[in-house]
Amino acid sequence: MEVAEVVPEFADAFSFEEFNDMQREALPAIVDGDENVVASAPTASGKTALAELAICKTLAEGGTALFIAPMRALTNEKEDEWERFEDMGYSVYVVTGERDLNPRRARRADILVMTPEKADSATRKHDTPRYSFIADVDCCVIDEVHLLDSDRRGSVLEVTVSRLRRLCDPRTVALSATMPNVEDVAAWLDAPPESTFQFGDEYRPVDLNAGVKTYTHGDNAFADKYRRLYRSLDLVEPHIRDGGQALVFVSSRQDTVQAAKKARDEIGERDIPVGARGDYDFHTETKQLENDTLRKSVLDGVAFHHAGLSKNDKDLIEEWFRQDRIKILFSTSTLAWGVNLPARCVVIRDTKLHDPLEGEVDMSPLDVLQMLGRAGRPGYDDVGYGWVVCDRSDADKYRRLLREGKEIESRLAGVPDSGARQRNSDGDLDAHLNAEIAMGTIQDLDDVMEWLETTFYYVRAQSKPAEYDFENLRDRVRTELERLVDRGFVETDANLGVEATGLGLLASKFYLRLETAERFHDLAVRDSITTDAILEAVASATEFDSVSARQSERDAVEAVLSSQNAGDLDHGPRKVLAILRSSMTGSTPAELRSDAWVIRQNALRLVSALRGFLDRFADPRDANLARRVEARIENGVSDDAVGLTAIDGVGSGRASKLASEGIETPGDVVDAGVAGLADAGLSEGVAERVVESARDLPAVAVEWGDFPTTVAPGENDMREVTVRNSGAAAQAGVRVTVNGVEMTTSDGYLDDTLTAPVGVFGGSDDEMTFTVSVAFPDLPLLPVSESRSVSVQ
Repeated sequence: MEVAEVVPEFADAFSFEEFNDMQREALPAIVDGDENVVASAPTASGKTALAELAICKTLAEGGTALFIAPMRALTNEKEDEWERFEDMGYSVYVVTGERDLNPRRARRADILVMTPEKADSATRKHDTPRYSFIADVDCCVIDEVHLLDSDRRGSVLEVTVSRLRRLCDPRTVALSATMPNVEDVAAWLDAPPESTFQFGDEYRPVDLNAGVKTYTHGDNAFADKYRRLYRSLDLVEPHIRDGGQALVFVSSRQDTVQAAKKARDEIGERDIPVGARGDYDFHTETKQLENDTLRKSVLDGVAFHHAGLSKNDKDLIEEWFRQDRIKILFSTSTLAWGVNLPARCVVIRDTKLHDPLEGEVDMSPLDVLQMLGRAGRPGYDDVGYGWVVCDRSDADKYRRLLREGKEIESRLAGVPDSGARQRNSDGDLDAHLNAEIAMGTIQDLDDVMEWLETTFYYVRAQSKPAEYDFENLRDRVRTELERLVDRGFVETDANLGVEATGLGLLASKFYLRLETAERFHDLAVRDSITTDAILEAVASATEFDSVSARQSERDAVEAVLSSQNAGDLDHGPRKVLAILRSSMTGSTPAELRSDAWVIRQNALRLVSALRGFLDRFADPRDANLARRVEARIENGVSDDAVGLTAIDGVGSGRASKLASEGIETPGDVVDAGVAGLADAGLSEGVAERVVESARDLPAVAVEWGDFPTTVAPGENDMREVTVRNSGAAAQAGVRVTVNGVEMTTSDGYLDDTLTAPVGVFGGSDDEMTFTVSVAFPDLPLLPVSESRSVSVQ
């Protein structure tokens, strides 16, 4: 069956001319019907074409399609692949957290590509002009729906799809690698039997011979990596000698590089024919690579691939691997979920990995199956070979996984403990329930139960009533609601209606675990808030509960915190605190750098959330302090110079360069002018842009008018002080104090001027000091503060 026969107007959107057997069977349900579709099929069997068929049908009917990709890297990949749709006149728009959203482009897009997290954010804010586009989706394609079983991300996908279906009820097409309980996903999405497909291994383009190989575990983790590497090379070697290729999956980006280096040495020792150093043309082509280590490695037929490489380098490595110029490719799991890059032999060297937020964890069973599914090259191999290399104690677990597969569970309320009524963890049910109440989709107890019944959790609980304690499910959810009320996230009225409190709204807005939201609220209502308190609150957040400090890191942590008061924090929070502290000065110790980026990015989100709490429950000065802390963590600059980071085009490097020349504030930048910035080391073009950007920030002056210098004892003289802003308007808080005691405050949008009444009175002190301070909660500018002293005589 040719593509041009089925969808003639979209034939150019496909990279092939004829559908395979699996695609032909599913095609009528997708193209001719309107029902929801669920299709489970082996990795590399061609599921992407089913997604593209569903998208084509939607476009032909004038609708908008949403494609939910499991990883951010895959959204970028789809953007490149689907230039074919762009060439046909359709608009493809990727919406991820790393890109600034253009609401106009999103509204006009024919195909939206999002991660589950971004789709969650958009559906939560669907009633705002910025995200209203999400309520106009006509078809939702969920790629790799077995992500539902992911520990940290599964519940996000689950509630997002359920919410989207309540918002606009799009046609839903869910695609998955092989999973035993596809009927549960079909029941959740209301896909009828005729549009539910479970394609078995017979639909794999190449048969898979998968197994488990063990190695002798030692006391040294570093040495164990090399034991597993040599075991992997033992498995790979016969296939390489026979003209095949191998993919070896390892746990981290750094490991891909180190394993490739060691493998090159070992291959030389074994005299395995893999190199291409005699190929002059290839030698010339490798000069296109930006990574020097990679350039040297590929000439020996060995390469590495991870998300940290440039797009240019990743594209070249993938192309050369397909061309058989690279024989052994070391990669992280990202490659297994994304690019269709099969190899005759696939080896999983590492089944455990270090997660900066979770410590050492077992690789997800889904990842294991996804990786092994890459074994076998269609059109080249009759059989693909896949191996899991693990310690003997784990061997039976992986053999069982390969034999029986992995049922997809709901992670909304924790992980079911097989055969028991207990659960291993509580999941995120409370946070997701709070979010629905904050959005107004749940207004009473009946709504709670209706919402629950739209979840995969409810369907799965019906399938496994003992493990999910289905009999007491309603009581459990009712208890969760009562706890939300008791904890202050939700309030009830006389008619048993429920509504989110300010605390509940903020927890939902910033996607916080509820324990973290409580911690932030407790901090916000304190009398005084310091930088130390902000850092400790973030380091102690529940989101960092699983962070661990390896023994090799602890000395570095203590060196950073030696002069700080770190309280009685455990090793994990101390490590987070040390990373935040050192990030503020741009001096993170080498021992902490491997985890620093991930921890810092998560911390920046949490500091931003804490700023929201301080703005709501404290005052603009405290929110401004949090904003400056946030900017310092991100840019590694001193508090004196942090205001420079508010200027577009000024990051850590330029801020430090300007501060070293005595230019520490946006006002200093304007005063210095282009010539002064050029003298400080900036090029003239950059200096012009920086000065122009600095002029777009608030520029505040306090005008005291005819403020008195003396006042008689007991006298009260009302005066006015004017706060004038000659720069851009911004949210601001103005505070007037006398001898440190607050007299008046005024919060709002400071455009041109603001007048503050000041009562000058003769108190018991000989001198009264009146201070006017202006703080900007959303900008990392140092507060402007001016004082006048009045003698009492």
